[in-house]
Parts: sequence; C-alpha cells; structure tokens
Amino acid sequence: MESPVKGHEVPRPNTRDRIVEAADFLFYQTGFEHTSFAEIAAIVGVSRGNFYHHFKTKDEILTAVIDLRLNKTRAMLRDWQAEGQGPAERIGCFIQILITNQSKIVLHGCPVGTLVSELAKLDHAAHDHANALFTLFRDWLHEQFVQLGRKEDADVLAMRLLAQSQGVASLASAFRDAEFIKAEVQQMRAWLQSVTPAA
Repeated sequence: MESPVKGHEVPRPNTRDRIVEAADFLFYQTGFEHTSFAEIAAIVGVSRGNFYHHFKTKDEILTAVIDLRLNKTRAMLRDWQAEGQGPAERIGCFIQILITNQSKIVLHGCPVGTLVSELAKLDHAAHDHANALFTLFRDWLHEQFVQLGRKEDADVLAMRLLAQSQGVASLASAFRDAEFIKAEVQQMRAWLQSVTPAA
C-alpha cells in the first residue's frame, strides 16, 4: 500500500478522542458501571491529571461515548443507503450486521442493547440518550419498509426486525453460539422475502 501523499496524512486522534474510543471499548466489554477511570486511562496511556483535563466525571464520558456511537451509526446507515440496490437489499444490510459482528456478539451481546439495558437497570439519566441509537435504526428501517411498499405496517415490521435481531444477539451471547446467529440470519432473510410485495 502506498504511503499517504505528503501534506495529506490522516491526522492522529487527539487525547480526548482516544479516551472516548477506549471508554466505548470498555463499556461494551465490561459494562458502564464496572469500568473505572483508571482502566480507561491505562488503555490510553495518559496521566490522571491529563484525563481529568478532558473529563471530570464518568457521566461526561458516557455522553461522549453515546454521541460517538450515534455518529458511527448515522454514517453506517448512510453507507447502506448509498450501497443498497433498493430497500430490500438495504434491509439486508441491517440483517447482515449480525454476521459481520458475530464474534463480538457471541462474547458480549449487542453493543446497543447491552448499554441501553444497563442504563435502564441503573435508572440512569442518559438512558433516553442511549435509546436514540435504537430510534435511529427504527426510523431507518421504517423508511425502508415504506419504500418496499409496506407503508401501512412499516413500523410494525421495523420493530419486529429490531426485536428479532436483539433476541438473536442475546441468545447467541448466552449460549456462546455463532452457528445460531448464522441459522437465524437465514430465517430473517426468508422472512424479509416473505414480506416483500411481488413486483
């Protein structure tokens, strides 16, 4: 691979961004409540003073992590929108993410579902902010089903697909079973075909 053209090097993430990325990783692997400032700082390799210069509380980091995930999700949805040849193929991109992330899902579950669930149990003020991740998927899937010709029940279908994907992620993680994900993805693709109106 060629080196970047001089003057066009990709900028290195700043310390704040590296803290947020490390926190995102740890919140997914061990949970928000069980992640400490010290663990995040250790991954980033910054002093406590430098750490507190960027974030005073763990709740501030949580807000930044949720914003990061929202931005990444919006970018992913834009990519699916651009790459998919029609709504059925775009919905297929959503289903395929279970396969793309299956190794992580088997170990840790769905990153969206696990965070939203944990914050709900904690009755945390950031729960609604985190739940906006589900809303992004719900609204996007709703629009795809409308374009598919299922305007009357688009939201019902969007919620069913969301629920099924969450159930698959939860059970695959509980049983540490990647083959279960593959089998369920095939079922979800067959279901999508069954709800697609004939041309």
